[in-house]
Amino acid sequence: MSVSYKPVIWNRAKMIYDAVLLAGIVIYILVFLKLGPVLSPALRDTDLPTQRMRAFGSLALLLLTIILSIGPLARLDTRFMPLLYNRRHFGVMTAIVAATHAYYVLGWYFSYSPTPQLTALFTSNTSFTSIVGFPFELFGILALVILAVLAVTSHDFWLSFLTPPLWKAIHMSVYLAYAAVILHVALGALIDRRDLALGLLSVGGLALLCTLHLLAGRRESSADAAASPNAPDAPWIAVGDLAKIAEGRAIIGAAPGGERIAVFRSKGGLSAVSNVCSHQNGPIGEGKVVLGFITCPWHGYQYRLEDGCSPPPFRERIRKYRVQLQGSTVLVDPEPLPRGTKLTAFPIPVEFMPAAPKKEGTA
Repeated sequence: MSVSYKPVIWNRAKMIYDAVLLAGIVIYILVFLKLGPVLSPALRDTDLPTQRMRAFGSLALLLLTIILSIGPLARLDTRFMPLLYNRRHFGVMTAIVAATHAYYVLGWYFSYSPTPQLTALFTSNTSFTSIVGFPFELFGILALVILAVLAVTSHDFWLSFLTPPLWKAIHMSVYLAYAAVILHVALGALIDRRDLALGLLSVGGLALLCTLHLLAGRRESSADAAASPNAPDAPWIAVGDLAKIAEGRAIIGAAPGGERIAVFRSKGGLSAVSNVCSHQNGPIGEGKVVLGFITCPWHGYQYRLEDGCSPPPFRERIRKYRVQLQGSTVLVDPEPLPRGTKLTAFPIPVEFMPAAPKKEGTA
C-alpha cells in the first residue's frame, strides 16, 4: 500500500514482469514478420505493411486471450498467481499494441483518402445487410475504445475516485472488448478467405477461455457448497473445524446468499470478515495475518482484526461478522455488522490451544 498516488510504484517484481512482457511482444512481432511469410502462403502474397498490421492485430488478440485466462488459471492453480498481481500492466500493453495495429491500418488504407482518415474508415464500408463484407472495422474500433478506457483508468487513483464497485463494473467490459475483437477478426477472415489463421486463433482462444471459466466456476461452486454445511443452531453457518485453521491463516465459508466469509485465527482468537478485499475484490481469506493485520494476497492491502478497517491514513474497510465455537466447529452469523464496528476476537478455549513444548529434563 502507498500513502500517495504515484504514476507507477516500481519494484523488482514489476520490472521483471514488464521486461518479460516487452521481450515477448518484440519476439512475437519479429518471428511473425520473419517466419510468417515462410510458413503461410497467404502472408507471403501480401505486402509488408499488411503483414505488419496482421502481426500487431493477432498479437492484440493473443494478449487479450492470455489476460482473460489469468483469472481462472489462478483459481485452478495458485502457481499462476504471480501473473495476476500486475495484470493491469498487461492490459495497458495490450491497449498499446491494439492502438499500434489501428495506426498502421489508418496509415496504409486511408493515407491517400480525400476525406479525413476516421471519416473514411466509418463510411468506406456500409454493407450492413451482408455477413460476408460486413463492416468488421466497427467491432475493432469498439474494442479499441474499451481497451483505451480501461488502460486510462487502470491506476488506483481512478479506483478510489470511482469507488471499487463502479471501477470493477467498468473493467468487466473487457469481456465486451474481447467479444468485439472476436467478431472483428472472424468477419475479417471471412472476407480474406485465403488466410484463416486468425479466424482459427479466435475460435481456439474462445474455446479455451470458455473451458477455463467453466472449470474455475465449477470448482468455486463446489468449494462454496462444501465450505458451509448446515449449522446445528441455525441461522448461524458452520464454516469448518477449528483444527483446519493454521495460526495467522483462515478458512472460508459461504453464507446462504453467496457472500464468502473468512475466519482468521490469530493470537488465541477467531475473527470473521468478508472474503472480498475493498481494493479489487481480492480473496482476503487466501491471505494471512502480518504484524497483526489481515493482508490481502493480491496487492497487500491490510485491515485490522478488531474492526476490519485499514490503518490510518488509509480508509478502506471490510465487513465483520460474529463468530463462535460449538465444540470444535466454527460458527459464523451470516448477518454482517455495520462497517467499522469493533468486535473483539472470539477467544479459543484452552483445550483447543496447541500444547506448549516440554522443556528438557521434565517428566
